[in-house]
Amino acid sequence: MEFTNKTVVITGAGSGIGAAAAILFAQKGAHVVVSDILIESAQQIATQIGQMALAQQTDVTDFEQVQQLMQLGFGINGRLDVLVNNAGIGPKQLLKTADHTLDDWQNVVAVNQTGVFYGMKSALSIMAKQGIGNIVNVASLAGLKASGNNISYAASKFAVVGMTKSAALEYAKKNIRINAVCPAYTETALLNQLWELKPEMRELLRAQIPMGRFGGVQEMAEAICWLASDQTGFITGQTLTLDGGASL
Repeated sequence: MEFTNKTVVITGAGSGIGAAAAILFAQKGAHVVVSDILIESAQQIATQIGQMALAQQTDVTDFEQVQQLMQLGFGINGRLDVLVNNAGIGPKQLLKTADHTLDDWQNVVAVNQTGVFYGMKSALSIMAKQGIGNIVNVASLAGLKASGNNISYAASKFAVVGMTKSAALEYAKKNIRINAVCPAYTETALLNQLWELKPEMRELLRAQIPMGRFGGVQEMAEAICWLASDQTGFITGQTLTLDGGASL
């Protein structure tokens, strides 16, 4: 996989899957814009990468900030080659639908669903003009199958899968590919948040994975880079499930 002199913008890149992807893209030759709502985290990753990276604070629920992020990426070398919509959150409480809080619904949908729409909308306006581009959306296994006590997260991730397919259909003739990865139970801060809410879930979830372990952020980053690479030039509108067999 080669990304020499390509520009890659990644949201939620201050930690977890986004940070691993930013580092990997840079190792493959890309200029990377490391975006996160926590600017200190973004700066740490950009510093780790070196001169091939820029840090930018972005709240993906703010359309103007997302537009500014894409323009920053475009301004590096007059191109926006890859967008990775990775920013995401989970609910603060795991509750059944009737008890799910309005704040959790509004916040999770705003980041996970609307944020992805804002990212695609802003990037596609640039990519359509340049006649080429690639978007990888980070969905979830929770966007492919039922996820109890987690309706806002499931709704947002099902939406990401649907938006990926719809946009891929619209822009295929523009030489723009749009795909999604669907990780499950990956060792990230989001999963740690779940353990804090319900510690007993760790072993219960591990038991549901045929491979007997949780995924690693590097494994997810490799899949994202692969989908964004020229090696997958005939793949669009697809969801790549990364779950150790859990969906089986």
